[in-house]
Amino acid sequence: MALGDTQTLRLYNTLTRTKEVFAPIDPNNVRMYVCGPTVYDYAHIGNARPVIVFDLLFRLLRHLYGESHVTYARNVTDVDDKINARAVRDFPGLELNEAIRRVTETTANQYQKDTRALGALEPTHQPRATDNIPQMQSLITSLIGSQHAYEAAGEVLFAVDSMPDYGKLSGRNLEDNVAGARIAVEAHKRNPADFVLWKQSNEAEPGWPSPWGRGRPGWHIECSAMSERYLGQVFDIHAGGLDLIFPHHENEIAQSRCAHGTHTMANYWLHNGFLQVEGQKMSKSLGNFITIHDLLETEKFGGRKWPGEVLRLAMLMTHYREPIDFSLKRLEEAETKLRDWQRAAADATRGALIPPAEPVLEALSDDVNFHRASVAIDALAKEARTEQVAADTLGATLEFLGFGLDTLLQPAGLSADASVDIEEAVNRRLAALNTRDFATADAIRTELLTQGVQLMDYKDEDGQRATKWEMKR
Repeated sequence: MALGDTQTLRLYNTLTRTKEVFAPIDPNNVRMYVCGPTVYDYAHIGNARPVIVFDLLFRLLRHLYGESHVTYARNVTDVDDKINARAVRDFPGLELNEAIRRVTETTANQYQKDTRALGALEPTHQPRATDNIPQMQSLITSLIGSQHAYEAAGEVLFAVDSMPDYGKLSGRNLEDNVAGARIAVEAHKRNPADFVLWKQSNEAEPGWPSPWGRGRPGWHIECSAMSERYLGQVFDIHAGGLDLIFPHHENEIAQSRCAHGTHTMANYWLHNGFLQVEGQKMSKSLGNFITIHDLLETEKFGGRKWPGEVLRLAMLMTHYREPIDFSLKRLEEAETKLRDWQRAAADATRGALIPPAEPVLEALSDDVNFHRASVAIDALAKEARTEQVAADTLGATLEFLGFGLDTLLQPAGLSADASVDIEEAVNRRLAALNTRDFATADAIRTELLTQGVQLMDYKDEDGQRATKWEMKR
């Protein structure tokens, strides 16, 4: 589908602080970069939010411009001091490079497994930092040659005062970067805000030969090199968490623009909001640090495992730019809503080439407004219970959003056959109530209750009697 036929995509651009009509550099090659994981530990639920949100944007872009016309790169940072520390801690006595390899391979593989469970599509490219060292060194050489970087005390540093509008993304002036506040003040720096592009490595640290001695890259230069390699010097969308605006994204912009002499690095900068757990900041000291793996594979949160689709919907229920309070109640609400949608689409024709619902696409085209989209899905689900065309459209829409239909989503421990039996019993009870056969209705309710099924009667939008059911925990 060509953009303009039905939707105009608008995105909130952190760089301009406004919602703008999206106009790609090349409609035949729409390019997006998202900062990925540093693979020193399993990804936590805060890391899941950008995966899910920007996967949804990726899906929308592919729909609007064509699957073959969108390139999505999400990097893997596999060289970092946290990785080194984890390798030494977990594999004492093992040669460092081998210990690092074990840490990064284990955590990177788990990350891929987790993101698949969340319904995320595979990005076009997932470059690793260690595979792009020559590209980083080339960028650093250019920055030194143009006097935007300098060598001092065994490091190569970016000179922030060489860039007149440094701080435009975050809204910070150099004067705002007070010495000692998040910035290490060291004697060899010309400006306290200057940041490391390359640093020396001792014999006990990973390193690569370079014109500035054996060493390893700074964090920021990695994304500048990988985005250029796979998307070009200037591309369409750069995205990530709100916490990355400063210093990471700010410094990426500085490096890339100054190395290439371009007016920008990416035209649109998107950032998802922060995440709390049950109203508190997530931290190991509070005992509320939860990984994606914990939710999917253990019973750490709410005493049960949670399907990846439920976690996906729970993350999307709040607009991506707003802060999110991740809670057990939120997961339960997401599970109930998703199960209702999937039940309504149970009779959808599989494999049919049906486009997603137009109101859903319109909502998502307004800065990925999933709340508006979910209202449209609710209305479609109501129609789908009696109309085949609506059921087919609902099924196509859910699959487009990353919610599968192959197996109807069930409460924990409940088989698909058992769910069908319960649905049939609920429908028999509704029929009994409608004919005022209250004895039969009460008997069915009692029988279901003995199976752990709790019923809730309500009136739908048309004032008709309806019933929801849940497994008692």
